[in-house]
Amino acid sequence: MTDVRHGRRHAPLLYPLGCLVFSTGAYLFIHSDLGTDPLDVFALGLKEHITITVGLAQAGVAVVCLGLSALWNRRRPLLAPLFTFFFCGSVIDLLMWTEPAGRLGADGPVLLAPATLLCAYGSALIIMGGFGIRPIDVLAITMTRKWRWPFWATKGLVEVALMTTGLLLGGPVGVGTVCFLVGVDVLIQPLLQLNARYLRLPNLGLPEHTPRPADAT
Repeated sequence: MTDVRHGRRHAPLLYPLGCLVFSTGAYLFIHSDLGTDPLDVFALGLKEHITITVGLAQAGVAVVCLGLSALWNRRRPLLAPLFTFFFCGSVIDLLMWTEPAGRLGADGPVLLAPATLLCAYGSALIIMGGFGIRPIDVLAITMTRKWRWPFWATKGLVEVALMTTGLLLGGPVGVGTVCFLVGVDVLIQPLLQLNARYLRLPNLGLPEHTPRPADAT
């Protein structure tokens, strides 16, 4: 019980930490120039046609995902995830402007492994925080509960749709995009269980994927 309470005291930190970790991973995908995550494929493809920032493009996607989820659940749309997309997108814009990876001499394929791990772990932390869950994940969670599909399958379906649209708009698709779709989407669920089992962190976003107390000892 002490471990559980200790984990819950850290719950408010999961959201901002998750946003920063995820944004750093997404930036590394972009900087690798080997293809980025599906959402940024769409955002960067849209930038080829209109004057818009990554943050604003992601906010637009957020509105669509939250609207679909709200209609499906017959509830009012959530508002906190809108800030998450704008916040993460703005952090990515800042990192693209300052280019810390370039200053360190990091480039190309060497960035794909840390990018994949950072995006997966950042996504897991945001979901576990239960506040401002990324709109794509909100929609994927709704699909998981309605269709009883695995989370990685519903999330992958949404992101394949974004990637395809972004590719048609001229967004960067490559081996990095494949790493995101395969690596990040598959790793999120095991990381949720890892955080709950060994770090005793509460999973407020997907409690059904948290080991029971008897299993976590």
